[in-house]
Amino acid sequence: MAEFDVRYLDLQRQPVQARVQAADASGVAAALGLSPAALLAVEPVAATPLKARGGRFPRRQFAQQLAVLLRAGIPLLEALQTLQSQDNPPAVTAALAGVVERVQLGESFSTALASQPQAFDTLFVAVVEASERSGQVEQALFEQASYLAWAEQLRGKLVAAAIYPTMLITAGTAVVLFLLVFVVPRFAGLLDGVGGELPVASKVLIAVGSFSGAHPVALLSIAAALIALPVFAWQRGLREAVQSRLWKLPLIGPKLHLLALAQLYRCLAMLLLAGVPIVPALVNARGVAAAHLRAALDRATDSVRLGERLSACLQREGLATPVSLRMLRVGEHSGELGAMLAQAAGFYDEELTRLSDLVTRLVNPVLMLLMGLVIGTVVVLMYLPIFQLVDQVQ
Repeated sequence: MAEFDVRYLDLQRQPVQARVQAADASGVAAALGLSPAALLAVEPVAATPLKARGGRFPRRQFAQQLAVLLRAGIPLLEALQTLQSQDNPPAVTAALAGVVERVQLGESFSTALASQPQAFDTLFVAVVEASERSGQVEQALFEQASYLAWAEQLRGKLVAAAIYPTMLITAGTAVVLFLLVFVVPRFAGLLDGVGGELPVASKVLIAVGSFSGAHPVALLSIAAALIALPVFAWQRGLREAVQSRLWKLPLIGPKLHLLALAQLYRCLAMLLLAGVPIVPALVNARGVAAAHLRAALDRATDSVRLGERLSACLQREGLATPVSLRMLRVGEHSGELGAMLAQAAGFYDEELTRLSDLVTRLVNPVLMLLMGLVIGTVVVLMYLPIFQLVDQVQ
């Protein structure tokens, strides 16, 4: 959806100005419920990404603080103005100002949020829109904050788990480059006048060292290219290819599937607890579901739309485990499906945390051994000709 600044004639033939969301300029009249002849001017609004304007909107903090203010009995507009008056980055202040302006004009809260797509995604807007109909905006914001906190915690765990291996690989690579650029060339010069046949591996190492010492810029350029090429390929489709194969690995695949199910269940729980009906909840959850689950989720959504139970649909499409299936059935009978989905997600969170700790304990020592093996091999190949020379002298 795009935004347009529109000037048009209302029913009293008076000029009015408004900002409208529509698929394109030709859909503006339909969005306003007017004849195209009533439009005076239509100008697209250039949406500047929030990152380009100096920051990322803190949706979790916004939802949490606004929910607290609403629970304290402060009206919505006053609560938004209170958040706007805080010491925020310019991009956050601009987004909040846009929301406040729309609410002051009489638009609904969800419509005001939708006018700032760089700050609020479609899932956030959908939850608020559904909660407005059910009168549970405060509860919906708390659910949003809880879901976003879980997503941030998961992202933080992944980043923390990747820091130590990254440091090991970086330090090991730096040591190898130092040996190739500064140490090996000096050994190569030292061994030039030594007679005897050197081992093949040592010859290769000395040749590489000689090239590195003579062309250090070229070596660093090659190293930078070897780092940049995987990053570039990752952004151009390698990520999807790797992920599609990871799901099929015998040990990792099932655990990644559980992680994807936990994310799906938590998103569905948030939507249902916020008052979103089951079919719209499934449709909105598709956006956060893992790519390999979306086709099955679409089929399950169609079946639920025809009147089937959610538990039966998810079981048939492979989107439920024995544990989650039992919880879903209990939730369907008790009318607390959202709470049961949240409990199922929490059950898998604990299992995945244990798996993450185990993998971290295994990967870090293995990486240390590999880096030690690489550095040790370089050092041994450097000293091997000297050992051979000592044998010849003896």
